[in-house]
Amino acid sequence: MAPRPLSLSLDLIARAHPDPVSDDPNALTLLADDDLAPELDAMLARRASADGGLWVFAYGSLLWSPEFAFTEQRVGTLRGWHRRFCLLQRRYRGTPENPGLVLGLDRGGICRGVAFRLDDADPHATLMPVWRREMKGKGYEGRWVTVETAAGPVTALTFTVNRRSDRYAGRLSDEELARRIATACGHLGPSAEYLFRTVEACARLGIHDRHLWSLQALVAERLREGCASPLLRHREAEPK
Repeated sequence: MAPRPLSLSLDLIARAHPDPVSDDPNALTLLADDDLAPELDAMLARRASADGGLWVFAYGSLLWSPEFAFTEQRVGTLRGWHRRFCLLQRRYRGTPENPGLVLGLDRGGICRGVAFRLDDADPHATLMPVWRREMKGKGYEGRWVTVETAAGPVTALTFTVNRRSDRYAGRLSDEELARRIATACGHLGPSAEYLFRTVEACARLGIHDRHLWSLQALVAERLREGCASPLLRHREAEPK
């Protein structure tokens, strides 16, 4: 059965956020490669075995914007972790005054995503771009996990939320998530666009995440209300 059309759309998001946002480099302290490289080496040293290949498990933006070339991809299930908007984004998809939210893996439940197989000739060089992207903002922790796929289990690197980070938002209500995602925008674009592209990618891959699906509908509703409000105020101001 074909999935229902999304309530959220790029057109609706663009109408709600017509003005570009300037980058603020001071909004988020980023780790340098000199700090990141030893952490990646330590992560690779904890890799149980190289026999099964080098894999990365994607569940959010890596589904639609991977930071690496890959030789194989498998839809799979990760147990013990669930996908949730629980990481504040004060840059890129938000501002310090109005932080956006991005996805992290938090404890409990299950998560359907994609395991990507990467070239294993030089693991450090291969993983460094995605390690930099995910780890430089100190919002995630690297972790080796077992992903169940139709072709058998694989050990993959993934990025779980860092609960010790000041960016960790905890478990917000769906209403609060929708409000924040609908209103936040950074120099890379609105937080709602990040949600849209993730849900769109999941739908394309046959991954149905009920929470994401209901959240995109709530965000679409908030955006429509925001787009309608200026017109409503204009009409109320017209002489009777």
